[in-house]
Amino acid sequence: MRPGQDGDRRGGDKQGRDGSEWGQGQAGRGAAPHRPPQPAWRIRGPPTPFPPKGGASPPLFPPLLPAAAAAAGCGSWGSGHGWHGGCGCPGALGAPGALGALGPLPGAGALEALGIPGAGLVALLGPEALRALGALGIRGAREVLGILGALGALGALWALGVLGALLALLPPPAPAETFSAMLSVRGALGAERRLLRRLRSYLRDESSRLRLLRRFYEKVQALHQDPEASVDNPLLAFSLIKRLHSDWPNVIYSDEATRNTQALHAGLREVEQELPGAEDLEGAARALMRLQDVYALSVKGLASGVFQRAGQPPLYSPGRRASLSADDCFHVGKVAYDTGDYYHSIAWLEEAVSLFRLSYGSWNLEDRSSLEDALDHLAFSYFMAGNISHALSLSREFLRYDPRNQRVSRNVAKYKKLLETGMGASARPLQRPNSTRLQSRDAYEELCQRPRAQAAPEQLLHLSCSYETNGSPFLLLQPAKKEMVRTQPHVALYHDFITDAEAETIKGLAGPWLQRSVVASGEKQQKAEYRISKSAWLKDTADPVVRALERRMAALTGLDLRPPYAEHLQVVNYGLGGHYEPHFDHATSTKSPLYRMKSGNRIATIMIYLSAVEAGGSTAFIYANFSVPVVKNAALFWWNLRRNGNGDGDTLHAGCPVLAGDKWVANKWIHEYGQEFRRPCSADPQD
Repeated sequence: MRPGQDGDRRGGDKQGRDGSEWGQGQAGRGAAPHRPPQPAWRIRGPPTPFPPKGGASPPLFPPLLPAAAAAAGCGSWGSGHGWHGGCGCPGALGAPGALGALGPLPGAGALEALGIPGAGLVALLGPEALRALGALGIRGAREVLGILGALGALGALWALGVLGALLALLPPPAPAETFSAMLSVRGALGAERRLLRRLRSYLRDESSRLRLLRRFYEKVQALHQDPEASVDNPLLAFSLIKRLHSDWPNVIYSDEATRNTQALHAGLREVEQELPGAEDLEGAARALMRLQDVYALSVKGLASGVFQRAGQPPLYSPGRRASLSADDCFHVGKVAYDTGDYYHSIAWLEEAVSLFRLSYGSWNLEDRSSLEDALDHLAFSYFMAGNISHALSLSREFLRYDPRNQRVSRNVAKYKKLLETGMGASARPLQRPNSTRLQSRDAYEELCQRPRAQAAPEQLLHLSCSYETNGSPFLLLQPAKKEMVRTQPHVALYHDFITDAEAETIKGLAGPWLQRSVVASGEKQQKAEYRISKSAWLKDTADPVVRALERRMAALTGLDLRPPYAEHLQVVNYGLGGHYEPHFDHATSTKSPLYRMKSGNRIATIMIYLSAVEAGGSTAFIYANFSVPVVKNAALFWWNLRRNGNGDGDTLHAGCPVLAGDKWVANKWIHEYGQEFRRPCSADPQD
């Protein structure tokens, strides 16, 4: 683990209970029914298919379920999921986070986004050269490449020229993720506004052209309806010949219509690099499924814009109620279907089928799927779940709309044969998948659903609110407003720790440098479904506001926050349904790469809430059985280590999914070295 990485995720998730596996039904011997093909999207222009994961077309005969595979003499079917020992973010020593130690370097982040090792860039160019690029306003990867190439061509700097020539051979960078940070989601609004302006211009120009076209139509139509307008008249005969030779081709192959369409296409090309990709659509769909699960929301309620658990008041009541279309629900179900998650695919495809039935016969321009598509995928989902009879019923309904479909006709015959042999007569209820193998899932979700659980009576005596100076002159004029949340583990909430202006400054500094938060598995860093956010690192030299905040945190804790005794400030922006499943901030093994920092383990954490949220997003302490809701401008402090240096198991915590709102936090991780006389060991070896 490199400096700046987060601590271990799985080391303390020790309830000893495996997560539930999604249920698997039964199927008979022989060939399985044919999997539905990918729908032919009914859109014009370049095709935008929604392929299965990996981009491959689905096999004609999908794998059999374990029971059916064994009966047919096949091998087992399924996929394994590895455990990750730790999690982390870009740090300060080596690629891909080598530039973190230098603070936010404009240009450096753009080059690292291309996979160019940070340490090599620093060695070649030096931090000052990279900062100079940023001072010129060069922040994007494309701009850096262009400048480096230009400098090389001009011979201004030989080293930069060589690097620019090498980088020119690389493919252009992929568009940045959208779904993993709400700042990126809000940025996507700008792209859509520009598209709206283009569409408005197109509609205005087309309306003008169509008015002229209608005038032409009415003129010709009047001639055809006038009994006195005979082609015996040589003038009318000439007009007819001229119209058919020149006017009609000009009308049909209108240059103006072509120009209008080309302008609309040009507008799309302008924002193409800013548009969400397939990964974003999949991530957004998984976010809805995550909110459905963690907050126990019904799919029907979500689709109609209601965020409410059964028998409970609404968790969130938006000012403008939005709903999902049948096509929207189909896409969410399709994401689950493509990964074999039939628990979720059935629920969402059922809703899609229900909505498509209500609007059958009408077609929306934006729809890329149909009732037939939804029935097809839903039937196969039920087959894979072991419910053969319902798969048969849905397939028969499909054939009423498309009676010539040979594949579904063959599936109907196979379903009938399976039922005749007694297979699939009793389908087991589906269980939720636990793709991240989270053992404390039930406790975690319960805490997310009930923020700020009541403390035990014996703890209430030790909980209080007070003004604290911690013996620091820095806090004499403005003491910290301390609320003791729990004594075991020691968790305190400091209200109004920063101002609105300071919070906005920190978010503004970090915004241009946000990159997808990653987790560490051994020596590698990778994205993970159990952490959805983007993060950036700020040195105290980045801005006077950061420097003042560092002094304030040092005064509050009484700890030494100078490098290397503390890490740089990490700023995190959560994404759509953004969360961070249960983890420790401290290392749970002496072999953890965290110790390579030569400053010991993480002794304490300060987490500052830079924004408010409308619902969700609380910080849940799993084993201590309490959660803290987001309190804007407050700082949450806890000790990760006991005084004897051992990790405090009760600090296993999680960031609950953000149900609605834009969650920003700033993390400060403090290490144990340098704190020997500030937080000395106790006489009690167990303390």
